Amino acid sequence: MNPKRKSRLYLAVFLLVAVSGTTAALMVAMEQNINMFYPPDQVVDGTAPVERTIRAGGMVKDGSVNRDPDSLAVEFTITDHMGSEFVVAFTGILPDLFREGQGIIVQGELAESGRFQAKEVLAKHDENYMPPELMDMAQEIEAQGAAKSSDPRT
Repeated sequence: MNPKRKSRLYLAVFLLVAVSGTTAALMVAMEQNINMFYPPDQVVDGTAPVERTIRAGGMVKDGSVNRDPDSLAVEFTITDHMGSEFVVAFTGILPDLFREGQGIIVQGELAESGRFQAKEVLAKHDENYMPPELMDMAQEIEAQGAAKSSDPRT
């Protein structure tokens, strides 16, 4: 074989192997970082993978929140409109919007027993929500505006 063709062949094979290896590494990394979302019915029926980081969400069942008085540990039940429900255990500070009847999303791992060990709890809110800090500022601005409009000098 011609030496020039041989070097081109080696270069082409090297590039093909390098691109294939890079693509395979990216696919493995992406698969490990993807957190699929599962509603309560899929968590209960076994569709959700066990001992793998996932996200699940639903409504906090009324009367299901149990807090440990000596620590930040809390257990609660997530349910959906079809009656599927599962228990979530979490240790940490819950979001301000967390309450019974509120929609939430939890991220963590599902155990073989069906118990969900959450690493993160996110509370959902509607489009009309305004954080308390912004609400206070809006009320102050509104009060200042009302005071200026009632001032007879203006």
